[in-house]
Amino acid sequence: MNLWVKVLVCFIAGIGAGLGTGFAGMSAAAVISPMLITFLGMPAYEAVGIALASDVLASAVSAYTYGKNKNLDIKNGIVMMVAVLLFTLVGSWVASLVPNTTMGSFSVFMTMLLGIKFIIKPVMTTKEAMSGVSAKKRVLQSAVCGIFVGFICGFVGAGGGMMMLLLLTGVLGYELKTAVGTSVFIMSFTALTGALGHFAIGGIPDLWCLILCVAFTLIFARIAALFANRASAKTLNRAVGVVLTILGGAILFVNIFKG
Repeated sequence: MNLWVKVLVCFIAGIGAGLGTGFAGMSAAAVISPMLITFLGMPAYEAVGIALASDVLASAVSAYTYGKNKNLDIKNGIVMMVAVLLFTLVGSWVASLVPNTTMGSFSVFMTMLLGIKFIIKPVMTTKEAMSGVSAKKRVLQSAVCGIFVGFICGFVGAGGGMMMLLLLTGVLGYELKTAVGTSVFIMSFTALTGALGHFAIGGIPDLWCLILCVAFTLIFARIAALFANRASAKTLNRAVGVVLTILGGAILFVNIFKG
């Protein structure tokens, strides 16, 4: 296939994945995978491996940016991350025991609905309000939410970043910047685990696509994270809402085009 076609597809995928990661802690796999599968004809397993690899550095640099601006809860993030990793395995095992169901559109509609939610009803929680919750209760909440996210991700195979953002803001009561910072911190480790697993089983993917997707996603995630940490809560809510709504619609279009 023409190298320039690969560059264009990876560039567009990287923009969407990077903005989604930097602004909202969204998994790059939700954007990159359908783009590579649809427009480059790449096998799904290989596409997911590239998407997860792209997610690692993009999420890590975003987490660093949020952490540098004191918008990251590492302690409770680690608790949630361990629960997510463990129960992703449990969810995958349970999924292997039940009849095959198609739930690929789950994360797409969730992305769009969450985007609309941030536009209509922004998260205006403050760090002062967050500090009112006891440390023990916060750890317990993080573990329970991690179990839920991990199991659903393992069972359905998608939606982790979006569910984490929804639970961090809606259940744990995080203000938006800290919620996104904690989400990308967790995603950097879960993506690394997933990427290593994919490469160990499926081998090294298309190197050009891997390098291009990683680079473009990293660049735009860094840009989005810098903007997000300097923006007001109201502006960030609108930006997150618009980005998620547009990405959700674009992914839905790609899936229809693929069909």
